Amino acid sequence: MINRTLFQSQTETLDFPVLLDRIQSYMSEHYRDLVAHSEDEKNRPQFLAFIRQYLTDHKYGVTGYSFEDLVNRLYDEMAGFSFLTKYINLSVPDVEEININSWDDVKVTFSDGRVEPADGEFFSPAHATNVIKRMLQKSEIILDDARPCVRGHIGKHIRVTVNGPGVIDDDIGVAASIRFVNPKKLGKADFVSLGTATEEMLDFLSTLYRFGISMVLAGPTGTGKTTMMSWIMSTVPDDKRLYTVENGNREFDLVKRYDGRVLNNVIHTVTRYSDDPQQNITQQMLLEQGLTFNPDYLCMAEMKGSEAYETQEAARTGHAVISTVHAKSCAKIYDRIIDLCSLKGNLSDRLLSSFVVDAFPITFYIKKMEDKVRRITEICECELDGNGKRQLNTLYQFHTFKNEIINGKTLIHGKFERVGVISKKLQQELRDNGIPESLLQKFIGGDTD
Repeated sequence: MINRTLFQSQTETLDFPVLLDRIQSYMSEHYRDLVAHSEDEKNRPQFLAFIRQYLTDHKYGVTGYSFEDLVNRLYDEMAGFSFLTKYINLSVPDVEEININSWDDVKVTFSDGRVEPADGEFFSPAHATNVIKRMLQKSEIILDDARPCVRGHIGKHIRVTVNGPGVIDDDIGVAASIRFVNPKKLGKADFVSLGTATEEMLDFLSTLYRFGISMVLAGPTGTGKTTMMSWIMSTVPDDKRLYTVENGNREFDLVKRYDGRVLNNVIHTVTRYSDDPQQNITQQMLLEQGLTFNPDYLCMAEMKGSEAYETQEAARTGHAVISTVHAKSCAKIYDRIIDLCSLKGNLSDRLLSSFVVDAFPITFYIKKMEDKVRRITEICECELDGNGKRQLNTLYQFHTFKNEIINGKTLIHGKFERVGVISKKLQQELRDNGIPESLLQKFIGGDTD
C-alpha cells in the first residue's frame, strides 16, 4: 500500500513535461512491451501500478496535482492522447469537433454551436505533434516529412485530418481537425428539436427512399450529411438488404442487434489504400462487388470521382441509392455529378444530364447557418422538359424572414415551408414500388378516397 501522506510530505516538485520525459524514458527502458501495447485496456491496471510505484520510489510530484490526478494524467499522456483523451473517450458531452490551429491554440466546438478553448494544453510544438502521431497510429498512418498531410480515424465515429511539419511553420507544431460523427445516433425527434427539419420533411425523405427513390444530398463539410444519411438508411425495413460503400474509414453503423441476434440485413464496406496500386480497393470496385450481392438499397457515402458514373447506373437499374456530393445548392448537385460522370468517358453533357436526372430525381441541401443550426434548406425534384433541359421543382424550403444579433449571437427568424408536390411521374413510380395510397396522399396534399 502506497502511503500518500508520506509521499506528499517528501515530494520533489518537477514541471510536468520534465516528469513526463523521465517516466517515459523509464517505462520504455524497463517495460517496453507494456508501452507498445499501452492502448489495450486490459493492460491499464498494470500500467497505472508502475506509474504509482515510480512516483513513490522517486518522490516526484507536480504542483497542482494530487497523487491520483498525476497518475491518471501521466497515463493519459503515455497511453492515451494527453488532455484530448477525455474528449476522444466522450467523457465530455456534446463535443462535435476539436480544431488544433497550433500547439497553443486548441478550440472545441459543441453541438449547440459553442466554440471554447480546450480544457488542457500541449507543452510545446513537439508535444502536440507526438500526441497526434500517436492518434494516427490507430489508423496505421504515419505522419512524417514524406507525408505531412494525412487523414485517419479513431474507431468508427471520429475523423482526424492533419497538416504536419513541412506544410506549416515549425513553431506551430501541427494543425488538425478531429470530427465526431453522430456518436449519439440522432433520430427523427432529435432532428426536429434541433431545428434541422420538420417531421413532415423527414418522413418525406425516408418514405421516398423506402419506396425506391434514389436521392443525393449536398452541403459544406461538417453540416451533418453522414448523420442524416445514417438516419434515412436506418428507416428501411429490416428484411431489405442494404449495402454501403465508404472511403477511407467506416462511419456508418447500421447493424441492429437485440439479445445477441442481428435483426436487419446490412453489409458495410470501406475502401483500402495501398502503396501497391494492385492492392488498392476503390469505391468503384466495392460498388461493382456490391451489385452482385443483390442489394435492395445502396449507399455511396460520397461521390468524388469517376465512381459517380457507376453510382448513377446502379440507381437507373432498379436500386434505391443514396449518396452525397460537394455542391452549393440542389441545382448545382446535378452539375457536379455530370462533371464527375464525364471522367468516365466521352458521353455528351446532354446525355449525362438525362442519365443523372433519371437516376436521382430527388436532391436536398443541408447548411449550417449563421446561428449554428444545421437546416435542410431545400428539397427538390428535378425533371427534364421537352427540350432536355433540367427543370427544378422546389418541394420544401427554409424561408428566412430576418436576422438579428442579440448579445453577440445571431438569431434567425424563419420557417420551413412546403412549396410544391412531387410530379405525376414520381407519384406513379412510388405506386409501382408499393407505397400505400394514404401515405402518398400525405405528401401530395390530396385525399385518400
